[in-house]
Amino acid sequence: MADSPLLRALFRCHLWASARLMPVLIANRSFEEVLKWAPLASPTPYRGLPAPYIIARVNRAVRRPWLMRDRRCLREGLLGHRFLRLAGFDPELRFGVDPKSLQASRLSAHCWVCLDGRPVVSDSLPGMVEIYRHHDRASKVRAA
Repeated sequence: MADSPLLRALFRCHLWASARLMPVLIANRSFEEVLKWAPLASPTPYRGLPAPYIIARVNRAVRRPWLMRDRRCLREGLLGHRFLRLAGFDPELRFGVDPKSLQASRLSAHCWVCLDGRPVVSDSLPGMVEIYRHHDRASKVRAA
């Protein structure tokens, strides 16, 4: 479906509902369960929407969180990855930790979304060491 006012309205409604429900639906879930919000394969009902539009709408949807205030990057990252994927893009959800926090009582972690190798939703923080990339490389064909 080509970019149209109807497609954008459907997208905004879906994003709004997802942004409000996600904190409740991922509360007290394992990392594997949380990553189900960032599917590696999905239909593409929002194909045709430009990535900058999706990114701007995701940032707007999460700018004043009531829930998940201490995990804002996770909310942004999951929604950004999910909706870029639903538009047919191939984003990467990256996770990092601050090595200095490994000995602390609370681990300091961060996540961000990259598209074509560039951060588009949040960004790596100084001192963070990347520990995991959630992406779909198996489906890509590489030249020999």
